[in-house]
Amino acid sequence: MKYIQFKKIFVLFAVFLAASCSGDFLDRPSQSDISTDNFYKTKEELRLATAALYGGKVWAQWNNSAYIPLGDILSGNLILEYQGTDLVQLNTFTLSGSNGRLITGWNSLYIIVAHCNTTINAIVEKTPATVAEADKNAAIAEAKFIRAIAYYRLGMLWGEVPIIEDNLDLVTSPLVNKNRREDVFRFITEDLIFAAEHLPKTDQKGRVTSWSAKGMLSKVYLTMAGLGQSGGTRKQEYLDLAKSYAKDVIENSGLALHPSYKDLFRTQFNDSPESLFALQWAPTTGWMEGNQLLTYSPSDAINPQKSSAWGSPGVTYDLYLAYSEQDSIRRKVSFMLTGDHYAELNAAGGGYTAAGQGMKKHIIGNELDNNTPGMTALGSIEHNSLLRLADIYLIYAEAILGNNTSTSDADALLYFNKVRERAGVDPVTSLTSDIILKERRVEFACEGEYWFDLVRLSFYNPVKAVNILSNQERVEFDYDKDTKEATPKNPIGVISPATLATFTLQLPTADIIVDPKLNEPAVPYYE
Repeated sequence: MKYIQFKKIFVLFAVFLAASCSGDFLDRPSQSDISTDNFYKTKEELRLATAALYGGKVWAQWNNSAYIPLGDILSGNLILEYQGTDLVQLNTFTLSGSNGRLITGWNSLYIIVAHCNTTINAIVEKTPATVAEADKNAAIAEAKFIRAIAYYRLGMLWGEVPIIEDNLDLVTSPLVNKNRREDVFRFITEDLIFAAEHLPKTDQKGRVTSWSAKGMLSKVYLTMAGLGQSGGTRKQEYLDLAKSYAKDVIENSGLALHPSYKDLFRTQFNDSPESLFALQWAPTTGWMEGNQLLTYSPSDAINPQKSSAWGSPGVTYDLYLAYSEQDSIRRKVSFMLTGDHYAELNAAGGGYTAAGQGMKKHIIGNELDNNTPGMTALGSIEHNSLLRLADIYLIYAEAILGNNTSTSDADALLYFNKVRERAGVDPVTSLTSDIILKERRVEFACEGEYWFDLVRLSFYNPVKAVNILSNQERVEFDYDKDTKEATPKNPIGVISPATLATFTLQLPTADIIVDPKLNEPAVPYYE
């Protein structure tokens, strides 16, 4: 199977893309007379159109500026104080509607939505009857899957948000209301159900499949089980759906965990069978055109062209404490401690020994390490996965646990322990919600997941979720490589008390000024 040829696709997509995606989600589609009449005429052209949705400018703003800050800094895993006050505000819960990372996260997700909307509508309107209906629906399904991924993040971060299916509608009706959170999640499930029904079971390496959609459905239904259930009990019907979809993926997809946790994040193993959805990146020197996570590197010495290492996010003492001594494989892959040696970084120069604490995931080394002469720090070739099979294993275990205090269910333990055993950690004999939450944290650290796990908890057990945030050690630490002792530092700012409101981000102030309807109560999307 071939990798998707994204560099060619991005050029073609720029020609026929009718939506403006350079600013915030209220930017109106271009009214210039760009014709798409000569595109979408064959299956191959549909594939080119949907492949453009997997990376490049479509995802760059989210990936480079919001993915780690909103997933790992806000959640208390990482700290970064050297790139402006916006990141400090995330760590101290002092962010407002003018926070730059918040604004970028909002805008970037609606950029993704706009690209998906334009692609879907163009396929519907422009594809001739000579293209097989199955091929047409498969292309629409790809775009709907990716749109669902964006709306899932919007719904988790902001709750009540506008649902937009056609950006051309904004030309005549530029002011939009927020829609209810439950409607946002219903919309997500409808996109994913369509995707599950119309995507193929197998495809080119890097493309999503029906298993990707079913895996994401299990995650969404697990989330929906807690919506509005503040008393600590989740809705059983949604727990059952989460369990059913996860079980289908686990038992029928033929997929398995990649055998090495370490290799899972090396570019030689991009798009391994464990990856259900990964962003596809090509080398580039263009700003916000590629994967720029290498700019989080701790040292120019291990970066492509020995440049653009702008500072590694620090690690919180709280995240450090989450790892047992036995859990050294995942810890070292996720973040560096003083004295850690990484033979794979600048391998030709003898490797790299960490001089301090910092994020390791996404730091993949230089162009020689990755056999890619054209790679720069602005164009890392890591295909970072946003949905992995390990996630589905843990979702399955959590759905089985459901509203019980604990479980020793054989299936739940089997797949939960597969994740631990891959990491070289002893299996457990029973599960609780605390054990699962901690496992998710250490498995997906620095993958932008932990904040969403805490938000999901806040839906049905807000007291517990607030207590977790309130009791975190959101500070950096010094580490003595000889004694293996860690000493917490002082906070980088005054940390505001966490409340239930902390779990719902404010809407960008500038967008509220432009669209006062965003300040009005949310309205139903469905009649």
